[in-house]
Amino acid sequence: MKKNILFVCTGNAVRSQMAHAYFNHFTENRHNVYSAGIMPAGVISRTKKTMALEGISLAEHTSNHVDDYLHIDFDYVIVLCEVAFMSLPRYNGEYKLLKWFIDDPIRILGNDKRKDAGFVMARNIIKNKVLDFIDLNKL
Repeated sequence: MKKNILFVCTGNAVRSQMAHAYFNHFTENRHNVYSAGIMPAGVISRTKKTMALEGISLAEHTSNHVDDYLHIDFDYVIVLCEVAFMSLPRYNGEYKLLKWFIDDPIRILGNDKRKDAGFVMARNIIKNKVLDFIDLNKL
């Protein structure tokens, strides 16, 4: 049975986009996966570039607001930061709320090499969490 899964972070620009893309990739789009932010900021180019290194395109991804999905009955809502957790609306139905608080690589200061490394690090953490989640829940 298809599950409805929502990934949420502050801007829906990096972490939730990565989680959304990985989940679709590893489950071959067998579920309804969404991502949203408390203050949508657009999918940033460094996020797209970092995922492209894994052969995953974010070309079709959009940055959405958490309220855009209030009408959906979710099975899982996965929050990737404390800011989003504190502002998360109540969604329909009975869902499992998971907290995967991951540092936002957008806050990394320094040159492009340092910033790129931070994005790769966040991406790898998210990839492992998504794979563990899929395995644990047999999705």
